[in-house]
Amino acid sequence: MTRIGPPVPAALRAAPALTLLLPLVLLQGCSLIPGFGMRDQPPPPPAYQPESVETHSFTVGPDDEILGELATVPVDNGDTLSDLARHYGLGYQQVVAANPDIDPWTPPAGTKALLPLRFILPDAPRKGVVINLANMRLFHFTGNSSLTTYPVGIGREGRASPLGAMTVDRKMPNPTWYVPESIRRDHARKGDPLPAAVSPGPDNPLGAYALYLSRPSYLIHGTNKPFSIGVRASNGCIRLYPEDIRVLFRDVKERSQVRIVNQPYLVAVGQSDIYLEAHEPHEELSPKQARAAVMAKLKKLEKKRGATLNWARITRVLDEVRGIPVAVGHAATATPDYAAGAVALQHPGRLNGQPEPVVTANAGDSWYVRAATTDDGTSADKLAAVLNHMGPRIPARAVAKGSRYEVLAGPYADAKTARQANKQLRLDLEIDGQIVEPRQRLSLRATH
Repeated sequence: MTRIGPPVPAALRAAPALTLLLPLVLLQGCSLIPGFGMRDQPPPPPAYQPESVETHSFTVGPDDEILGELATVPVDNGDTLSDLARHYGLGYQQVVAANPDIDPWTPPAGTKALLPLRFILPDAPRKGVVINLANMRLFHFTGNSSLTTYPVGIGREGRASPLGAMTVDRKMPNPTWYVPESIRRDHARKGDPLPAAVSPGPDNPLGAYALYLSRPSYLIHGTNKPFSIGVRASNGCIRLYPEDIRVLFRDVKERSQVRIVNQPYLVAVGQSDIYLEAHEPHEELSPKQARAAVMAKLKKLEKKRGATLNWARITRVLDEVRGIPVAVGHAATATPDYAAGAVALQHPGRLNGQPEPVVTANAGDSWYVRAATTDDGTSADKLAAVLNHMGPRIPARAVAKGSRYEVLAGPYADAKTARQANKQLRLDLEIDGQIVEPRQRLSLRATH
């Protein structure tokens, strides 16, 4: 049995820019005490709050370099930042970088999460598919002015996604995964031998659709691990959410151009200002060289336009790497307000793809896996949230047992299914769980 502070999932641990289990920071502002210093004034009517803004489809003019708009949404009970990311067409790293003061797995209900739905277009020809690895985002240009954009998962460290120009060689619904020998060797070393081919279905990591690229062995495809989108987790392929690859597969034609770039620092000239968007450079790049290049670009723009930029603000944006376009003109203050102009959204209710609550009916007849025991209820809640967002999902909840807390995966109908879940815990998270048989008494008092 493993005792925690919860471990980081292996697929996510490969992304050093992400801190999965951040310290909880509550920011409290000042408020008026009702009735104090006031003369029975009626409260103002609540401002209208829409449920959504545009997340995927845009019209882009030839001179447009920046698109979309920021938004905020209140966190509801049981939400994670991963849930909000998927619902609003964002990736995990994008939403975590934009909200450094919010715990991604146990955000307090009522907290306003910032949705970084404003993007600077990568510096690349606007034709076909363009993928920027740095912000893990795909842009699909069609016709003269239409653009759709989706978050992606990309190659992990040591198996980076390839750069350069290529084409879509062929399209395949319900693809079979022919497992590369290098991946079979990796899994064999972990005690998880893979077959030479994996048929279509829930265990196929390619998901339901695949675009085979002219660069051999590389694909744009779906996934059976949707919460790995926005993370460096693949063996070099480009992953999309199941709902996004369905549309992209329909819209992209064979022989379409695909260009993959790696641009962590993006600059755009807007109607009234110059904007800078910064992402954490990946290890394949020299951060020093990438930073020098964008500083040179900004100085060139400053001279060309006869304008003075705010270099103190530019330094802050490059240091803080929030992934949000920020105006850097001379009139701006040195401290950027990343949420400036954000549209306040109301919570939409059920979030697309959010895991269903764990069902505990007839729990006494079920099998469980005890994944961890801890003295800290918050740590238990975090690990349970991580398990619920695995692929395939491991349904889990944190429960109180005396003065301690357990993370229980299940319920499972039989011992075989419980053992399979325990194997997944060991392979993906390096957790050695304990099988809990039906006859063993369980406390199912939830931590909240």
